[in-house]
Amino acid sequence: MRNDKQNIIVEKSFDFALDIIEFSEMITEKKKFSLADQIFRAGTSIGANIREAQNAESKNDFIHKMKIAAKEADETEYWLQLCEKSIYLPTPNEKLYQDLKSLIYILSKIISTSKGA
Repeated sequence: MRNDKQNIIVEKSFDFALDIIEFSEMITEKKKFSLADQIFRAGTSIGANIREAQNAESKNDFIHKMKIAAKEADETEYWLQLCEKSIYLPTPNEKLYQDLKSLIYILSKIISTSKGA
């Protein structure tokens, strides 16, 4: 059963997804639809997998879903870096990077703590 009390990683990943939606719209305005879709999918998938982990059937299932969220975060970072380096795409703001780094850090801690518990 899902625990609906305040959960920082769930909240941070949801807020990050909202920012990613906004950024992907900026890319869409440049008519770079495929890249906008990639960033949208990877960036919103982080929170979706974290949310799914809240209903995990076991500790191993929880860890697995959090690892998927961490992989999606890494992929999101890749797409954001491409945008930053390309002259044809909007540059992500520093807040997106800071929030993503925060998510990656928290996910890493959750995974390592869960493995050791």
